[in-house]
Amino acid sequence: MTNLILYVPKMSCASCVAKIENAFNQASTAHKAIKATVNLADKQVIVAGNMSANDAMALIASVGYDSEPVIDAAAAVQQKNSDEHKEYRVRLLQAIVGLGLGIPLMLWGLLGGEMSVNNSQQQMAWGVVGAVSLLIMLLTGRHFYQGMWRAIKAKSANMDTLIALGTSAAWVYSMMVVIAPQWFPADTRHVYFEASVMILGLINLGHALELRARGKTSQAVQRLLGLQVTTAIRMTDDGDEQVQISELQVGDILRLRPGDRVALDGEVLSGQSLINESMLTGEPIAVNKAIGDTVNAGTVNGNGVLTYRATAGAQDTKLAKIIQLVQQAQTSKMPIGRLTDKISAYFVPAVVVIALIASLLWYLTGPAPALSHALVVLTSVLIIACPCALGLATPLSIMVSVGRAAQMGVLVRNGEALQTASKVTTVVLDKTGTLTMGAPKVTELVMLQQLDELDLLSNIASLEQHSQHPLADAIIDKAKAENVALIEPQSFTNVVGKGIIGTVNDSQYSIGNASLMQQVGIANLADVHQQAEQFALLAQTPVFVARELQLIAIIAIADPIKPDAKQAVQKMHQAGLNVILLSGDNQQTAEAVAKQLAITTVLAEVLPEDKQMHVKQLQQQGEIVAMVGDGINDAPALMSADVGIAMGSGTEVAIESADFTLLSSRLMVIAETLLLAKASMRNIKQNLFGAFIYNTLGIPVAAGLLFPFTGMLLSPVVAGAAMALSSLTVVSNANRLRSVKLG
Repeated sequence: MTNLILYVPKMSCASCVAKIENAFNQASTAHKAIKATVNLADKQVIVAGNMSANDAMALIASVGYDSEPVIDAAAAVQQKNSDEHKEYRVRLLQAIVGLGLGIPLMLWGLLGGEMSVNNSQQQMAWGVVGAVSLLIMLLTGRHFYQGMWRAIKAKSANMDTLIALGTSAAWVYSMMVVIAPQWFPADTRHVYFEASVMILGLINLGHALELRARGKTSQAVQRLLGLQVTTAIRMTDDGDEQVQISELQVGDILRLRPGDRVALDGEVLSGQSLINESMLTGEPIAVNKAIGDTVNAGTVNGNGVLTYRATAGAQDTKLAKIIQLVQQAQTSKMPIGRLTDKISAYFVPAVVVIALIASLLWYLTGPAPALSHALVVLTSVLIIACPCALGLATPLSIMVSVGRAAQMGVLVRNGEALQTASKVTTVVLDKTGTLTMGAPKVTELVMLQQLDELDLLSNIASLEQHSQHPLADAIIDKAKAENVALIEPQSFTNVVGKGIIGTVNDSQYSIGNASLMQQVGIANLADVHQQAEQFALLAQTPVFVARELQLIAIIAIADPIKPDAKQAVQKMHQAGLNVILLSGDNQQTAEAVAKQLAITTVLAEVLPEDKQMHVKQLQQQGEIVAMVGDGINDAPALMSADVGIAMGSGTEVAIESADFTLLSSRLMVIAETLLLAKASMRNIKQNLFGAFIYNTLGIPVAAGLLFPFTGMLLSPVVAGAAMALSSLTVVSNANRLRSVKLG
């Protein structure tokens, strides 16, 4: 399965999106179930399936659009921004020309009066005006006429079709009145040259303002791209040399000077310094880096000097992957957006039919001058119905939302996850590593028999070094702090959700929770129940140690609660969310943590395979569940949840299973992410409501619905201004998400 990205610069409206997607859907069988996602906001097509770039480009060309493959995603963003900046300047110039010359033409029309049959001088003057207006139309609207011609060749229709038909109809009618006024009744000898010119000027002005506003929607990706440096200092036997990033290889030794930005992901070999990682994680406090620590591309060095070994190429850094994920999410679609595209596929042809029928009715049954009224109706309906706003309503909001999430330190997998997250009713929080720091410490070692404490710690830690559980790390850290030696155990077995069993120094140990002790048949567990319960009440996890089926020690391990955990839970409650703590830890410890955080529902002593079961049970009760976790044992629950949220500090399996990944360890981000999802859906619904209402009301008004009450028809010039304003309104509303208050 391959992913192919193509850039379609001339894609302009929702009907364009629908036509391209429809072309790929029809070709799906021949190309082994390909799937294309088309996004109007960034003018890209992502093709998943067995299809070559040439075949995809040919398919897009068959519906009237040129395209080019995207090889470098970062370069594509820069190219798109450059193209849009150039287009903005061109559209602005076309708007100035169109409006600057259209207004004098409108004044001329008001002074010129109706066309006279016997006034050759007047005809000549109007002929010159018609020729000048045609020249202006070609200068300011050439792209619309070219777009219509491409659509005609592809046997389809789009926004350009409506604009080109409307302005051309007005110009042709006016020129016919100039050339042969005797063919028309006296009361229909009006010319509309100024309308054609001003319509194009207004639409170009709307597009220019839209392009300028749309540029803000991709600021998040642009900011991430700005974190990538182009050069680095490589250390060689001949001394330091400054080289391009493209010349670096994994394993190169790089020098990081004070104030420099890290070029590639790497491992520190020498030196010590504070690194500002806020641009990636959102964490405001700089992180101390020393020998053995990792550094990430895009982060900024403090006052120290470091040398580090590159561990990833330019395309494989954490920053590069973040940029790629953000771009993919911004290009993705919500179910509500797919519905819009389906509607748009039939929209333009339907509008053309409505315009023709309405104008015909006006010509046959309307009041005098019927022919002029029919032309006004035809032009106004065609112009006002352009589906620009409809096509931009969903993708622009997704782009802004995903971009803001990235600035918060949250990676969104796709737009569908964003839509589902807006409906979440219950948040299930894993304890260790999510609500707690995930770096537990041994607080007490209680000896139940007369044994050498350091020898016992050595044996326990020797076994725990093969475990991946966070509690094992705490025991190993304790052993290292006591400078005890670790040896290779003779046997090791991981008992999922309970602990470990193994042999070291010819003695068999069982280390874990009460369930493990019961499983192996420890008889005197009840004797230490009170001691274990006391630890649990203090939010310390008791780990039982048995040797040769005899209980010999209890290790108390505490995992500090994250500083913002209580505030985050409170914010979730304020948002109307039901919060549940889910843990494999014992009931007392889990309840002690929950009590500190004001969480009332606790599911404790849950085995890894049962976490998924609890999520499904909540779903069966009608809850929309968001699961937050960080470990391998959380992956099934993350996948089963309606929305999976993985802590970025967690395992790769957990992150790959999740819909959202938190680069920051701040829990407040969880609440903010869910609130952002709700705000995004509100914004999209506002956009769609505006676009649908605009077209629903605009078309009847343009067709003359209000004429019986007002005696006036909507001017084509006003229709053009309204169409441009609708797109600008949608873009501006989407950009509000960049600063909307979350909570």
